[in-house]
Amino acid sequence: MKLEVNEHGFFGEFGGAYVPEMLYPNVTELQERYLEITSERQFQEEFDELLKNFAGRPTPLFHAQRLSEEYGCTVLLKREDLLHTGAHKINNTIGQILLAKRLGKRRIIAETGAGQHGVATATVCALMGMPCVVYMGEVDIKRQALNVGRMRLLGAEVRSVTSGSKTLKDATNEAMRDWIANPHDTHYIIGSVVGPHPFPDMVARFQSVISAEMKEQCLARDGKLPTHVIACVGGGSNAMGGFFHFIGEPSVQLIGVEAAGHGVSSGRSAATIALGREGILHGSRTLFMQTDDGQVEEAHSISAGLDYPGIGPQHAHLHVSGRVHYVQVTDEDALRGAKVLSRREGIIPALETAHAVAHLSRMSFKPTDRVVVVISGRGDKDMGTYLEAFGERISDDV
Repeated sequence: MKLEVNEHGFFGEFGGAYVPEMLYPNVTELQERYLEITSERQFQEEFDELLKNFAGRPTPLFHAQRLSEEYGCTVLLKREDLLHTGAHKINNTIGQILLAKRLGKRRIIAETGAGQHGVATATVCALMGMPCVVYMGEVDIKRQALNVGRMRLLGAEVRSVTSGSKTLKDATNEAMRDWIANPHDTHYIIGSVVGPHPFPDMVARFQSVISAEMKEQCLARDGKLPTHVIACVGGGSNAMGGFFHFIGEPSVQLIGVEAAGHGVSSGRSAATIALGREGILHGSRTLFMQTDDGQVEEAHSISAGLDYPGIGPQHAHLHVSGRVHYVQVTDEDALRGAKVLSRREGIIPALETAHAVAHLSRMSFKPTDRVVVVISGRGDKDMGTYLEAFGERISDDV
C-alpha cells in the first residue's frame, strides 16, 4: 500500500480543502507551489542543515533493555524527545518557516495544545526574525504554563482562547479566523496532519524524517525492519512521521494510540477513531467526534496535545483501509505508562507519549519481535500534572 494524495488533496475518501473564499488564494498558492519549493535543492540543503545543526537530528534509536526484559521482546525507543525544543514538532516548523519565507510571507501564526508546537513555532520565528502569534486555549495555558513562558521568552505573542472547551480545537478555530483576516502577509504553520490540503501531506513529508531514520537505524542495527511501530495519535503528526516509510512494508505492524480520557464510553474522551463519524473539520473531510445533530463534540484528555476531537485525513484513510490498527488508552493508564518509562529507563515522557508506552503492557510479544515506540516529546511540561495526579503516590512502585 502507498499513501499518496491525489490532485484534489484526498487520501481515499478523506482530505480536500474546504476553506472560506478569502483563503482560496493562500491555499491555492500553497497547493501549487509546496512540492516545487520543497523539492528544490537549495531548500533541501537548508532544511537538512537546520535539522542536523539546529534541531539535533538524527535522534537516537535507544535499546530499552529493562522494558525489553519486562515485555519479552526487543523494545526500541525513537528519541524525538531529545530534539531542540523537546519534541518532534520542530521538524515541521523548520520546513514551514522556510516555505513561508520563499512565499514572501512576513508574519506567522500557529495553534497549540500542549505547547510544544507553539514553542517550536516561536523558536523558528526567533531564528528567522519573523513576528509570531500563537493561539492557545485558556485551559491549556494554565496546565502548560512552562511552555507559555518559553514562547513568550522567545518573543511570541500568546493569545488566550476562551471560547468552547478552551483547548486545542478552539485554538485552531481562532488561528483560522486570524488567517482569514490577514491572508496576504500571514502564513499559518499548522502543527499536525490536519487542515485543508496541502497541510496534511506537507506536514507528513516534513515529519517523515522520523521513519526514514528509524528504517535506516533498524537495518544498520541487525539488518531487519521492526515488527511493530507504536505512536500516540491526536491530530497525528508524530505517528504519521513514524509510520510514513513503513506503510508500504506489510510485515511491519503499525499501531496508533488514541486518548480514551476517562474511558471510551464515558463522555469524557478524545478517541476519534473509536467514536468519530465522517464530516468536515478545520478544512478537510475526516473523522471527528460529533453530536447527533452534527456539531463538534468536546474532547477530553489529561494530555493537552491529544485533547482534539478529530484526526488527520491520512489516519482516517489508514483506519478505513485497515493498514493501521488504532487503540485507546485512558488517562489513568497513560499516567501509569509515564511512571513505568521513568522508573525502568530513566526517561520522563510527555503525557502524549505516555499513552503509547502504556499500550505495551496490553500486548503479547514473541522473543523475536522488534518493537519501536516513538517517544514524541519529553515530560518537563507535564510535571505539574504528574505531581498533581500522583500526589503522595509519586514514589509508589509500579
